[in-house]
Amino acid sequence: MSHFTSKDEALLQSMLRQLLQSVKEKITRAPSVECAEEILLHLEETDENFHNYEFVKYLREYINNTVGSVIEEETEKCSAQNQGEVSGYDTLVQHVTKKTRESKEYKEMMHALKNVMMVVVESLVNKFEEDRMHNKELDSKPKKDRQSGYYTDNCSDSDSSFNQSYAFMSQEQLQLLVERLDPVQPKEVRQEALQTLCFAPPSDILNSESWPNLRRHLTMSLSDPDATFSEKILRFYAKSFSSSPFNMTREVYTSLARHLELYFLSGEYSLRISAGLDVSNTDINRLLKKVRLLNEYQKEAPSSWIRHPEKYMEEVVESTFSLLSVKHGLNHPASLDFLSPVYFLALLDIKAVWFKKWTHAFYSRTVVFRLLEKKYITLIRAAVQQCLDYFEFCKAAVSKNSRVNDFSQQHCSDNQNFSYTGPELQYACFVHSLCLLGRLLIYKQGQNLFPVQLKNKKDSVSITDLVVLFTQLIYYSPTYPKTALAVHAENYSPTSLVTEILQVICDQTGCAAECLYTDAVIDALLHPVRSLLSGTEVYINCIETTLIDVADILARIAAVEDGLSLLLYGENKKTAKEDSPTAVHVIVQFTKKLLHDDISLLSGSEILPVVKGAFIFVCRQMYRTCEGLQMLIPYGLHESLGEAWKKASLLSERVPTPVTGAGSTSSKSLVSKNVLLWEETLLDALLNFSATPKGLLLLYSTGAMNDCVNFMFSSFSKKLQTNEYEEFGSRVIVTQMATTPTGAVALQSSGFIKALVTELWALLECGKDDLRITQPKSTPVDPIDRSCQKFFLSLVNLLTYPAVFEFLSKQDIPNKPKYSLREVPTDIIDIIDRLIILNSEAKIHSLFSYEQSHIFGLRLLNVLCCELNTLLLLETQYKVSQVLLSAQEENVTETSEGPGDFIIDGVSVERNHVLVRINLIGGPQERILPLRVLDKGSDPYPWPMFSSFPLPKCYLPEIPRKAECRQDKDLDKLLSLLKSPKKQTGWTEICRKQFCKVMKAKPGIISGTILAELIETFVSHLSESRSDCYFGTGNYKATDADVKSESLSSVQQLGIEMTVRYGKYLNLLKEHAENGLCFVLVNCEKFLKQQQRTVVSSLCCLQERYVGYDWFASSVFLMMSGDAEKTLTFLQRLSRLLVSAFLWLPRLHISMHLPITTVESGIHPVYFCSAHHVEMLLKTELPLVFSAFHMSGFTPSQICLQWITQCFWNYMDWSEICHYIAICIFLGPDYQIYMCISVFRHLQQDILKHTEAQDLQVFLKEEALHGFRVSDYLQYMESLEAIYRPMLLKGMRNIRVQKT
Repeated sequence: MSHFTSKDEALLQSMLRQLLQSVKEKITRAPSVECAEEILLHLEETDENFHNYEFVKYLREYINNTVGSVIEEETEKCSAQNQGEVSGYDTLVQHVTKKTRESKEYKEMMHALKNVMMVVVESLVNKFEEDRMHNKELDSKPKKDRQSGYYTDNCSDSDSSFNQSYAFMSQEQLQLLVERLDPVQPKEVRQEALQTLCFAPPSDILNSESWPNLRRHLTMSLSDPDATFSEKILRFYAKSFSSSPFNMTREVYTSLARHLELYFLSGEYSLRISAGLDVSNTDINRLLKKVRLLNEYQKEAPSSWIRHPEKYMEEVVESTFSLLSVKHGLNHPASLDFLSPVYFLALLDIKAVWFKKWTHAFYSRTVVFRLLEKKYITLIRAAVQQCLDYFEFCKAAVSKNSRVNDFSQQHCSDNQNFSYTGPELQYACFVHSLCLLGRLLIYKQGQNLFPVQLKNKKDSVSITDLVVLFTQLIYYSPTYPKTALAVHAENYSPTSLVTEILQVICDQTGCAAECLYTDAVIDALLHPVRSLLSGTEVYINCIETTLIDVADILARIAAVEDGLSLLLYGENKKTAKEDSPTAVHVIVQFTKKLLHDDISLLSGSEILPVVKGAFIFVCRQMYRTCEGLQMLIPYGLHESLGEAWKKASLLSERVPTPVTGAGSTSSKSLVSKNVLLWEETLLDALLNFSATPKGLLLLYSTGAMNDCVNFMFSSFSKKLQTNEYEEFGSRVIVTQMATTPTGAVALQSSGFIKALVTELWALLECGKDDLRITQPKSTPVDPIDRSCQKFFLSLVNLLTYPAVFEFLSKQDIPNKPKYSLREVPTDIIDIIDRLIILNSEAKIHSLFSYEQSHIFGLRLLNVLCCELNTLLLLETQYKVSQVLLSAQEENVTETSEGPGDFIIDGVSVERNHVLVRINLIGGPQERILPLRVLDKGSDPYPWPMFSSFPLPKCYLPEIPRKAECRQDKDLDKLLSLLKSPKKQTGWTEICRKQFCKVMKAKPGIISGTILAELIETFVSHLSESRSDCYFGTGNYKATDADVKSESLSSVQQLGIEMTVRYGKYLNLLKEHAENGLCFVLVNCEKFLKQQQRTVVSSLCCLQERYVGYDWFASSVFLMMSGDAEKTLTFLQRLSRLLVSAFLWLPRLHISMHLPITTVESGIHPVYFCSAHHVEMLLKTELPLVFSAFHMSGFTPSQICLQWITQCFWNYMDWSEICHYIAICIFLGPDYQIYMCISVFRHLQQDILKHTEAQDLQVFLKEEALHGFRVSDYLQYMESLEAIYRPMLLKGMRNIRVQKT
């Protein structure tokens, strides 16, 4: 039909005019000729009636008749050569299109079309005026007539050329086609009908009334001996699957599945597993094509079935399960050797991707598991049996000390092999079953299918049994070294498959708890480890790879709270047997042996460092938690890691630098890289000890702290480039480090602080370089801009008193006469100089954003001064108060009469708040702090400002005088017990119970002189009892002469001044109390010096005297109402008791009672013992609070150390501070820990709220403990004592031991 007649030309002209008139509106709206061309080119995409236009229909018919035979011929060729089946539908289309366009017929057709269209278009142009007149005539007709004529040929059922093409069919033609496809018809008739079917639109066929009959005929024809029938039917099915909706294709799928089911059940099917499978066999090849088409649809259907009724999906699922359940009867002689449909599906989809897709969505998963449970549980049984059979086969082979053939690797290696042996078929089915069961275990509904009962097994198989089986497959099945695995891109080894399944289970919290967290599974995982530890003979393929996989699973288990608990304590803490150590003991013993190269079977292995690293990582997951570290401490793992690091460090120094042109450079370079990698692995492992307070002390003892911090900073520098700086764990480590003097110095020397300060300045003011600014910065709305918030919090975490003292001790403020605008601060002293103490015009003018930057500095100062020791240091060294008062004095309006009112602005409001805070001591009800925000209305700031002392009285609420009342039976009973000369058995415990009774009933009466009398008498009795004394007694007699001869530091003098001012405000002290307190502090220092050792250290805090102020001694002085003699006597007696080590921090300053390593670290027992245990208990008692701390990058230990160091001054009212000291003395030092936990419990909601607001550390440091009363939480503390006391007191008593 390549030649066009004049009749054809006229017809084309008419049809083209109709097309152009239909799109007239679109074209006329186009702004240009080019746009009009674009509209016509994309008409098929934009016009829903495109395929109904006569012109389009004519062209489609013409193309079909001209090159249709070429397309069919090429398609046949591809199918015969298997190209289409192997490469996929898209590749087949591309190939056929290319061949068709290169054909002679196509070129002739295009030439003829071009010629005729040129004639037609020319004719249309010539008749343009005539057409316009015709359009006018049309416009003059009634609208109704015009519409009826316009759309006459626009419907598919009015097609004039319908009978000339097989592309569209009427119901009559479809009925005729069905009749011709009846199996009783002659072969030629059926073949012709099939040819017609392949060209018809599948949607028309599937929607027709004749489809049920046609479906039946097609199902029967699939079994026809003539391969051409099944090929064409499969082609029609494939076309239907790719172009029809699910509600139609489900019937095609069920038809194909039913045909296969009948074929497998028929007598003509006789394939056996033992005979193998020859894929090149025509019949088998045809069968595989059918199963492959089925599998392709299985993988595609889930993407669309949710849009259709559930019953449609259920039909597909059920027909699939029905097919896969086909097997010979039990009595059939070859029932076990029957090559069932599952084997064919396994060969085509070995990893059961179809099942993964079916169970991905809850919608389909529910149906799949319901059908499996009710009707097709045999499929699960068969899969479990398959795994058991393979395991037995592997175990038998391994026990004979022979290697198991890895059929997947063997088969892959020979590309010319088109047949599978029986064992290879079994292996493929095993892998399919393994992947299917692995997917099943992820979901609760899948877990509910267990236990399953197998035919030849007495006991049913539970989930635990199955996971244990999987685990055993890791070390009993064939494995290849990691180096060999790179060769095989698609690795189907059981080890890698099982490891992948277990990894997925580990990552699903609920699933892991159900499947993995049992002693049986952990024992199975640790079997090869235990064997190597005990030295028994090991029958395991590639032990190194097995150990790496086992360690990976153990590390994932340890990363989750429940999993960690299982490794530490076993499945049931209470019934844990002593003779069978829990997993943690086995793992840490094995790791130590690995580090000491004490496993003979692994010696000389190339990947031994990888094995070591894997098990170190498992241990790391445990010891970076408080409870995990507690279990690992007895093994001294930190020492083993430290020794290994020292060896690696020496090796890395010896490795020569590669020289260009030198021989075997690559091998030397590789050795160098491996040595450095091993050293970094060890440094990272050691660094993670510092995630807990006690771990930080252990890290110091290894001597690797500086190197670890340098490594951490180096890692940070790399991660900053990829925005991974916000990792929670790393921020926690930095916070822990900054809480200790050694850690703070290490951070400074590494360059971490310099980098932090430089980054902050770049955001706050300017960077080092003049970068081009494309758009100006937005004006900050908050006091601290969001961009600077992260750095502000980092500084708050960093600047604890131990760190501040190391950074600033005896350092003067630069106070330069001139500052360059580009002069960037690099240290903490620079931050104080440039942002806080702005005492010169030069400093103010050096700031681009004076107000924003100064407010940042004042907010930082406000947080720093909440730690009273830091406040004393800053005040004595830099006279902060005086600088701020001077600034306020200058910030006034000028009038003719002199200075006027204070100017109220952001900076003056901040200064006023800081001044009140640093000059007033008191709890939540003992001082009033001005707000830092302005109110709406006529009086925006009602708080009075000041530029000289004393403070306005409005900041000091009046303290009501309490009349002491002794008339209480319980209190009288307590006093009589304490004063009784005869001490009955259990006297201490009786006193404690009576004290608790009074505290709960009437806490208000335990105050003043009564409280002083109670603790004085109780401590006096305890100090005389040898069993209650922890420290040795020393002889010391105080004299007034000592006071005169000793000079107190400026920090102590200022501390005395603040204490006396607070005592007078509380009506506890009289005039001249300073001398009494001075007497106490000097004599305490002298008395404690007798028990101190000489330490040579570069740390500022270890230079003889205690560097902070003695807040505990001052508290006792106030409790004793300023009686210096009584206070000193009490403190000397108390110093013999264990509680003094934790309440009275100067007590153990460079003390001979502590190991030399602990002393040299500068880390106090309150931090590595009390605060450490607070973190441990917090994780168990208040998991939400613990998580909040972790997410904020802050640590409970830091704030607890601050609270305890200053005896909760400024955080609690005086009465509560007295009660805190009293319960620790009466009830034991562990109550200090319970007290902190109670405070966190009280603050839980606030902590969660401020974590969300990202200012947790600021809230905890600045805010007093509003509403907290010790007596309210005493019962809760007693409940904690009942659980934790043995462990805590053991830890507290062990502070003298070298291994803490």
